[in-house]
Amino acid sequence: MKFKTSINCSSCVAKVKPVLDGLVEKWDVDTENPDKILTVEGGDEESIVRALKKIGYQAQKIESKS
Repeated sequence: MKFKTSINCSSCVAKVKPVLDGLVEKWDVDTENPDKILTVEGGDEESIVRALKKIGYQAQKIESKS
């Protein structure tokens, strides 16, 4: 799954790391992308969005174009 997020920098990544590590198998944030794309493997959309919101970040799922 891919999400457009408000995770802007390495400090933000450090803050979300323990939360995402507990929710998903693998994840990565492209902070160079203007949309700050979070890519995750495993977990479910609702839990990820809710957990990030709880610590002050927004995440919106990007629908795949297939």
